[in-house]
Amino acid sequence: MPGFCGRENYDVFVYPTVSAEDLVSFRPAGPSLDNEPSGFAVVGLPTNVYAAASAQTLNGELLGFDVAVRFVPVGFEFDYGDGSTATSATGGETWSAQGATQFAPTETGHTYRQRGWHTVTATVVYEASVDWGYGWRPVTGNVRADSGSHPIEVLEARTALVERSCAESPGGPGC
Repeated sequence: MPGFCGRENYDVFVYPTVSAEDLVSFRPAGPSLDNEPSGFAVVGLPTNVYAAASAQTLNGELLGFDVAVRFVPVGFEFDYGDGSTATSATGGETWSAQGATQFAPTETGHTYRQRGWHTVTATVVYEASVDWGYGWRPVTGNVRADSGSHPIEVLEARTALVERSCAESPGGPGC
């Protein structure tokens, strides 16, 4: 007896539901991470911290099928190493790219309150989708990838009122 549409047999592909936990064998790259001024900060003044990650596609096997998995950055999480954290939809940019002056506050920047060494890290949050060979399908949940650690030395700046500038008196205090 004929089946649906007069055919005896036909193939049906059912897309499996894929969650972020299913993608453990796919490891997207972590973000690059830097700060301005590079490698240090000044107590009480903003330092600009920024990270970058781009979309990437990885090929491999998932649930017994050859697939392509696409990862698109949708957010960033920053840990400034002093107990403070922040989240942002973007990784931030250099002061120059923002048209900002040095020590201007930024969305991803931070102001340290004590001197010393701090280790900053960033995590990129990826939205993933899978192509089983028939087009992209969304993955439930997000995938995270961490940066390496980025040490920052936080210094104190002290000013003093002096009689002459360093140009006028190169051997003067603070010159």
